[in-house]
Amino acid sequence: MKPDIHPEYKPVTVTCACGASFETRSTRDEFHIDICSECHPFFTGKEKLLDTAGRIERFNRKYGRK
Repeated sequence: MKPDIHPEYKPVTVTCACGASFETRSTRDEFHIDICSECHPFFTGKEKLLDTAGRIERFNRKYGRK
């Protein structure tokens, strides 16, 4: 590899809007994010599941399919 062409990776702190933070490495100085794995509904188990079963039956009734 050529010397002195690669960016310097330094330790940075990533801070979420919920207050959680973690350390990683990046070329940037700091990160502020809106959502993280500690507050995202998919990871916290608060995900709302939509019942879409009626859509297929309604489509089939409308267009005469069985």
